[in-house]
Amino acid sequence: MGAPTYWDYLHLPELLNCQGGLDDAPSPDELHFIIVHQTYELWFKLVLTQLRLARDHLAVPHVPEERVPFVVHHLGRVNAILRLCVDQFAVMETLPPQDFLDFRDKLMPSSGFQSFQLRELEILLGLTPERRIKYAGTDPIEHIRSQTHSPSGKAVAARLDATMRESSLRDAVVNWLSRTPIMGSSPGDPGDAEVVDRFLADYFARVEQHQRDGGEQLVTVLNGADEDKIRARVGMAIEGVRGFLLPESAADRRARAALVFIESYRHLPLLAWPRLLLDTVVELEEQMLLFRHRHARMAERTIGRRVGSGGSSGVEYLDQTLAYRIFPELWSVRTCLLPRDRLPPLSGEEKYRFAGG
Repeated sequence: MGAPTYWDYLHLPELLNCQGGLDDAPSPDELHFIIVHQTYELWFKLVLTQLRLARDHLAVPHVPEERVPFVVHHLGRVNAILRLCVDQFAVMETLPPQDFLDFRDKLMPSSGFQSFQLRELEILLGLTPERRIKYAGTDPIEHIRSQTHSPSGKAVAARLDATMRESSLRDAVVNWLSRTPIMGSSPGDPGDAEVVDRFLADYFARVEQHQRDGGEQLVTVLNGADEDKIRARVGMAIEGVRGFLLPESAADRRARAALVFIESYRHLPLLAWPRLLLDTVVELEEQMLLFRHRHARMAERTIGRRVGSGGSSGVEYLDQTLAYRIFPELWSVRTCLLPRDRLPPLSGEEKYRFAGG
């Protein structure tokens, strides 16, 4: 075999022959529609690969410090891809509504809802079945499983079932957090639970005082206007912080204590990369939310409030998916953070510095 060409390496003849649609000669507008969606699926394929790499490196019992930048790198690549996917909707929007209507009917009952890679992505991130929004009264995964008339239907369903048996990125992140040393104490150390509980109790007491001080300052600045409402809101905010920092589950307490600890003491050398990892995961979820929002607005701009081509409520269904949150703790912790001068005194600081530092 001779030296490969560029087109051989990329299998371009085969790739460029995959835009036939449901007939041999799609119109220019239908060709545009097909290529945009195929491009999304190629990006989803790469995202799935990167997410599994990141998850696998976080899921080991002990994550070496030098592996955390590796995870950040691959999640950062996912975020770059998702930003591109959001921007790509602008290309889709060059298809005017009436031009889409010229070929839309031939798509029925197929729908972007059947993007099994997007479902796989959701599962891999950690979206659980009970939180998945139903589509035309049907669970999205069950809908895909029902497509046995398709030659690839069984293979697609088996692929999703296999992904549901995997651990998710959320599982890996939470378990990794739960192993974080807090005030120098690690899981398995004598008295670790007491150290964690003491840290959380101290932190909550300081947050409560800080919130009350802020409320009183606001009452003073506003010359007593809405005094009762402000104090009531402060009280509600404090109860929210209490529920977050002091949950009943010991496992939840440790993971949330780690979140607070990493965010609060991120100046420590060995916490710098963990904090960046958490911020990268937050950005990932933010990009997913932006993707869903942009998708909904593109659909509304193109088809209005029509019934979806697969029978769903269309834009209304897409808007409902904006409620998805896979990493809510990573957002909620920001409500609990303290200014540096109010943080609890740090113990075991030497354990968070580089060797020889």
